[in-house]
Amino acid sequence: MKAEIIAVGTELLTPDHVDTNSLYMTGELNAAGWEVHRKTIVGDGLEDIAGAIREALRRSELVILSGGLGPTEDDRTRPAASAALNRNMSRSDKILEELRQRFSARGFKMNKNNERQADVIDGAEVLDNPFGTAPGQWIENSGRYVALLPGPYRELKSIFEIYVLPKLRILSGGRRMASKLFHITGVPESELDARIAPLYTAYPNIEVTVLAGTGHASVKIFRWVDSQESAADIEELGDKIQVELGDAIFSTSGETLDEVVSRLLRDSGKTLAVAESCTSGMLGMSITRVAGSSDYFLGGVLCYSNDAKIKLCGVQPETIAGYGAVSAETAEELARGVKNACSSDIGISITGIAGPGGGSADKPVGLVYFGISDGARAESRRRVIPGDRESIRERSAFFALSMLRDYLMKNTP
Repeated sequence: MKAEIIAVGTELLTPDHVDTNSLYMTGELNAAGWEVHRKTIVGDGLEDIAGAIREALRRSELVILSGGLGPTEDDRTRPAASAALNRNMSRSDKILEELRQRFSARGFKMNKNNERQADVIDGAEVLDNPFGTAPGQWIENSGRYVALLPGPYRELKSIFEIYVLPKLRILSGGRRMASKLFHITGVPESELDARIAPLYTAYPNIEVTVLAGTGHASVKIFRWVDSQESAADIEELGDKIQVELGDAIFSTSGETLDEVVSRLLRDSGKTLAVAESCTSGMLGMSITRVAGSSDYFLGGVLCYSNDAKIKLCGVQPETIAGYGAVSAETAEELARGVKNACSSDIGISITGIAGPGGGSADKPVGLVYFGISDGARAESRRRVIPGDRESIRERSAFFALSMLRDYLMKNTP
């Protein structure tokens, strides 16, 4: 069954706001057996919204709108839906009284413009909003369905899960998306597809997407199955991909790389410290993003200057003079030095040229060295990372996490 999402709000057509509601609803809709085949962003114009609804209903059994249910003059989703469905709209005394009580309970007097939030399209089921003043609405229209939901994520999520999802599961008749997702590191997108294409082309009924992220690639295999239908082919293809890619797959459950590294550090019982030059804290931020990271992360040093590398991490001046701040030798000494400075089991380092200036023929912009040391030994890796300054820094932090994952997998009993 086909579904469309319409995100309403002129602000979503600017670079200042991103429609994240659609991402959440797409995952939930797929799991409930609905195929989202189109998403639309439309401004606050009444005719624009109404036109988008009419077009969507010609294509899809389900249309969900988010946003435009507030109390202001530019919140026009309700009247637009009323016009698109050719249904009248009336003001509900029951909702009005509930709104007044909510404002009164908070010590406020309700403004006149809030009254429009009590307007209900004829035949609509009102969906109570436990976290806000804009109720949602569910409308059946000639065998098709329209849901009006508020824009704030907390409000939308609550109404969607309490009222909309149960309806959608019944309507889908048990249809669902069977899928497997693989997050992969250390394999370029082109090489990745070349390796798995001979596997997935043998399964013409299964759809495959290969997506490149900032520091990793993802592969999703999926197809729609009826309530009693087996998805054994998904499992079979997934097993073949797992064998082909092996340890390059860092997650099949949606875990992020920092979550995977967190689990491995806990399992190993080892502690960690980081020395960062060109990333200036991005690696430490990734590691500490996971709750409870204080159990294994002891600290870090932002050694941006050569003096900081020498004074704070014990890099020998002769090393920098002879090999440069961006070198394998410096990366290894940084890893050893920060390990010693923080008394951790493992030290890891990043030093590189993020640009846009500072590069040369021998050491171009994007050249980054990574070091890791456990006291007994130290090693380094060299990468030339493409992109602008920010993407080089982001990818460097991700690669350092990947290097740490590799170390922990090889050195944890």
